[in-house]
Amino acid sequence: MLTRRLIAGCAATLIAFAGTPAQAQAQAQKVYNIAGLGDYSGPFSSIFPPVDDARRAVIEWWNKEVGAKDKVQLRMKTYDTRYDVAQTASLWPGIKSELQPIAILGLGGSDFAALQARLPDDKIPLTASNGAYGFAWKPDPWAFLSRPTYGHEAGAFIDWMSSQLKRPVKFAAVSSEASAAFADMSKGIATYAKENPGKAQLIETVFTELQPSDLTLQMRRVTAANPDVIVVLGTMGQAIATKRALQTLNRKVPILVSSHNGLATLGPALGGLAAVEGDYEAHGTALATSDPTEARKFYEMLQKDYALKAPWNGFTIMGLTQTLYTVRAIERAVVKARPAEITGQDVRAALLAGPITSKEMNGLSPDLEFTNQAPFPTTKARVNIGTVKDGKFVGVAHDVPVPALSKW
Repeated sequence: MLTRRLIAGCAATLIAFAGTPAQAQAQAQKVYNIAGLGDYSGPFSSIFPPVDDARRAVIEWWNKEVGAKDKVQLRMKTYDTRYDVAQTASLWPGIKSELQPIAILGLGGSDFAALQARLPDDKIPLTASNGAYGFAWKPDPWAFLSRPTYGHEAGAFIDWMSSQLKRPVKFAAVSSEASAAFADMSKGIATYAKENPGKAQLIETVFTELQPSDLTLQMRRVTAANPDVIVVLGTMGQAIATKRALQTLNRKVPILVSSHNGLATLGPALGGLAAVEGDYEAHGTALATSDPTEARKFYEMLQKDYALKAPWNGFTIMGLTQTLYTVRAIERAVVKARPAEITGQDVRAALLAGPITSKEMNGLSPDLEFTNQAPFPTTKARVNIGTVKDGKFVGVAHDVPVPALSKW
């Protein structure tokens, strides 16, 4: 009897120590943290939630479909940096200490301005899917962007428009000096115009606030020069103010926007897609059209299986894109390091190890190939161009090559 009791007690002890099968499996998994930098109270607070939702959905998908096979799980925590350089720099030491992340999902220029110089010492890569910046154009990067600079992207569009018009394109730009990122956009656009006089003629750059209340006076001056297009790559507020000024002046001049202030979102903000009829959108990610593309199918799968609530627009596509190429790099790092723990250095090495193909990106971007020469793809960079025609957002040109530009 005593022997039976001893055996039963030992068995109970072993079971209690081992836990349930689910607990044992969880114990066997390696969990890595990712820091999400976001804006819930700054200039992009109205458009950031779809980005964050897209990030979450991709990570949950990857954990189930990819990470579970290697007993690896990713956990993301998002911090409100208000798209502010000082706030980002202030919060970062605490974020790093709390999470010890292997990667950072950045929001844009404020993150790059605040952290770019610190990341080589911290050994943690930062990724984003907005257009790149001239001030980030340095070798041996630790901060990565899946797209070339806004100057490159605007230049690709102007090149395309020039080929349609068969003459140089007269254009104006709207920008701001309130942010390092937006000031850099204007420098890149000016560099393109200076280096391509046979294709582009820059009339003027209008500098304004991040959220201007009225641009009628400035647009009256600009439209007097009869531009072919007005380039507005800054905030949604700048795009809205530009469109309203043109409506007030009864001038039918198309504007060019990017993904973060794209037509699928800008139109409804102005009362419907009819308000942006004939306007353009150009950037190095998928377009938010209704066509049954691979990118759209991936989005719809996340809607169905991973509770993605974000609408199909440029912000959501940016969140999907940046998170997908980040987890693809983590995936490669895990395979190479198995069974050892991976670090931020391993993730950076994976980003630099070779192309992440458009197929791996589910069509959200062209092939991405990073080198030590720049924090963004410098070879075979492409943009897609869309417009609103007959009340529907459609693609008009795909895989348009970006021009070569000098550093500014």
